[in-house]
Formats: sequence, structure tokens, C-alpha cells
Amino acid sequence: MSAISKKVNIIRVRDNSGEEVEDQVAKEKPFTLYINDEEFVTLLCSGEDLEYLMIGFLYSEGLIKTMEDIESIRIEDAMGYGHITISEQVFSKMKIHGKRTLTSGCGKGTVFYDVLDSLTAKPVKDQFHVEAKHILELSNTFNKQSVLFKETGGVHACALCDGKQMLIFHEDIGRHNALDKTIGHAMKDNISLQGKWLLTSGRISSEMLIKTAKQGIAMIVSRSAPTDLSVEVAEQMNITLVGFARGNRMNVYAHSDRVTYSK
Repeated sequence: MSAISKKVNIIRVRDNSGEEVEDQVAKEKPFTLYINDEEFVTLLCSGEDLEYLMIGFLYSEGLIKTMEDIESIRIEDAMGYGHITISEQVFSKMKIHGKRTLTSGCGKGTVFYDVLDSLTAKPVKDQFHVEAKHILELSNTFNKQSVLFKETGGVHACALCDGKQMLIFHEDIGRHNALDKTIGHAMKDNISLQGKWLLTSGRISSEMLIKTAKQGIAMIVSRSAPTDLSVEVAEQMNITLVGFARGNRMNVYAHSDRVTYSK
């Protein structure tokens, strides 16, 4: 875990007394992405699975459409740089307006986000059904797999699932980053997103819903809460939105028809 967490000395206070102990905290690092040798964006993220993050970020933002758009990827880990070369035809269509710094996932996750993005995403047509018990079973497995969260309490996780199993799992200090890593992993490994759904640990915001809609993913599930705008976007985009999936309960906020029940 040394690449993504570190030990620090803290004072732990209990019953009005303190003692010095060692604790684990999640690492946070700036990661600057260069596209065709031009500085494009700085992400604040965890220091692992950076290639997936690069691919997923560009794909989620609609800057690339397929892996064929990418000619090469190079990471300078010590410097915190990622270099990606894309085809000149794709690059010429991109509008780059100076340097950008993205938050690690709270509030407005990316400066590229705009509510009008929801108008460019088409309603998801993918129709499938998942039993409620399988959603809860995978949610509980998901929580147990979040090793770094158990160590530090300072990261989010995201997983891509089919009907009964997790196919991809990633953690990061930012919930948007964890989602982008998951999407990038699926893209690089040529895993179809049709019939798949997402599990996430963090609050479901409208940005998360729009990212989900742009990938044609029909369901997103979280152990946390959605926002009111995310519910509206889910309704508009035909996405099943599930929150507070913990233990043996969950809330379905939109398009409950994809969730089935059996005794």
C-alpha cells in the first residue's frame, strides 16, 4: 500500500486523554496530463492505475471515442506526468483553453462539467434486470473489498458489475477518478458496457450521472445518497438510480423497473 497510503504520527484522543500512535492516510498527488505534448489538465488523485485514469478521463469527457484514437501512452511517475498521444484528426477537434486543475471529487468534480452536458447525453436504451438481492450482495462484497478505505477512511471506490459479479474494481481519493479508472479499464480491456452497471461508494451527483449516461450505462448504485439534480438527470436519461445500498436495504430513486424481486 506504500504507493497509495503512508504512515503518519497522530494524537488519538479517547475519554479525554491522548496518546501518540501511528496511522495510515491516503496519498494525494497532482497528476498532470499532456496531450500531444501540450499541458491539458492536472488531476488530484491517488498514485495508482494512472493509465486507466488517463484513458477513462478522456473517454468520459468525450475527448476520445475508441482506443484507436490513442497512439501512445507514457507515464513519468516520479514527476507526476502522463503523456498521451492521440491522432491529429482527433486532437484538432479539441479546444484547449489553458491549464485546468480538477478537484479530487467533492463538489464540482471537473471544470469541464456543465449542466448542459445532460442535453448532449442521450437517454440510455439498455434494458436488463437485476435482482435486488444480487445488488445488495454485491454491495456488501464491494464494501469488504475496499481495503484502502478500511486502512485510511480517505478514498472512494467504483466497480463495474454484471448481473451477479464485479468485473472491475478501483479506488481513488476522488469518486470521479475512481469512476474514470473503471471506465478506462473497461475500455482498454475491450469490455462491453452493455448490460453492465456501476457500484460507487460516494455521493451520487449530477456529474456522476452524466458521466454514466455518456457511457450508456443503465444503472448506478451507491452506499451513499444522491442529490436532487442527480435524480432529475436519472429520470431524464432513463438510468436506474439506487442509493443507501447497505446491509439488507436500499432506496431506488429512478427507473425501478430494472430492479426485480424474488422470495
